[in-house]
Amino acid sequence: MSVEVLDATTIVNFVEDEEAFHMFICDRFADLDTNHDGILSYAEMLKELKSLRVFETHFGIDIKPEPGELSQVYDSLFELFDHDSSGSIDLEEFEEETKRMMLAMANGMGFLPVQMVLEEHSFLKKAVERETSKLVA
Repeated sequence: MSVEVLDATTIVNFVEDEEAFHMFICDRFADLDTNHDGILSYAEMLKELKSLRVFETHFGIDIKPEPGELSQVYDSLFELFDHDSSGSIDLEEFEEETKRMMLAMANGMGFLPVQMVLEEHSFLKKAVERETSKLVA
C-alpha cells in the first residue's frame, strides 16, 4: 500500500487512454481467471471483490459486517458485471463495468486533489502511476 494524491482527472485520463487501460484490464482479468477458461466465475470474481475491502472498513477501522449483508453486496456487484446474466463475466463485461465504475468514482470525486491509501495493484494505483510516468517523461 502507498499514500497517493489523485483527482478525477487522473482517473479519467487513465480510462480514456484506451490502450493502457485495456492492457491493464487484460492483465487483471488474466490474474483473476485462475482456471484460464476466459471467463470469471463468481468464485474468481469474489476474490477481487473481497480484496477491495470497501465494505469491511469504516474510516480505516475494521468492522465486522453481517455475513448475509456482505454476501448480498457481493452478489449485487457480480450482477453489475454480468451484463448478459450468464452467471460468468467475460473480458468485455469486465472492462465495460470497470470503466463505468471508475468514471462514476471520478465524477463523485471532483477535481480537487485527495490523498488516498491505495493497494499496489489497484486500478487507482495504476492510474496514478500512469500520470506520474507522463510527468517524468
